[in-house]
Amino acid sequence: MRYAMAVDTRKCVGCSDCVVACQTENNVPIGFCRDWVVQVMDGTYPQLEMEIRSERCNHCANAPCVRCCPTGASRIDEGGIVVVDHGVCIGCGACIASCPYDARYPHPEGYVDKCTFCIHRLKNGMSPACVDVCPTKCLYFGDLDDLNSDIAAVLKKRKSKTLIPEAGTDPHLYFLI
Repeated sequence: MRYAMAVDTRKCVGCSDCVVACQTENNVPIGFCRDWVVQVMDGTYPQLEMEIRSERCNHCANAPCVRCCPTGASRIDEGGIVVVDHGVCIGCGACIASCPYDARYPHPEGYVDKCTFCIHRLKNGMSPACVDVCPTKCLYFGDLDDLNSDIAAVLKKRKSKTLIPEAGTDPHLYFLI
């Protein structure tokens, strides 16, 4: 099993419902977030293109944050989900510095936090909160190894990209183009 998410950049309108759902579901403190929305402009006037995308931890198979964690608090859990054990994390920030996607933040209670694909919801047969609330249905989630899953189907049908492929992290967050 390998969980992954895809964001349809043609459908995302940048409403940030995913951000609010995540903050609410995971009790994220005000001023912090586990996911966020970016707008990227490309081209030269008058030939400009804008891409809107919801970003978060890329749940990398080759995660530098896991390799550099001195306590083992950062680890890869079932399904390839990168998690942080808050009770073991000392908040040193090594994982924050090593993440090429800027997907972690120092929680005010002294540990590092990040997106977990709402692992607590997955264990109860539910989707991540961000996927459930998206009004444009631009977020696809599932098991890459299950050829009948939404994520496998959409990645087979559409072209996609990952961010910073040269980092060699093997990310499991895809952007449909």
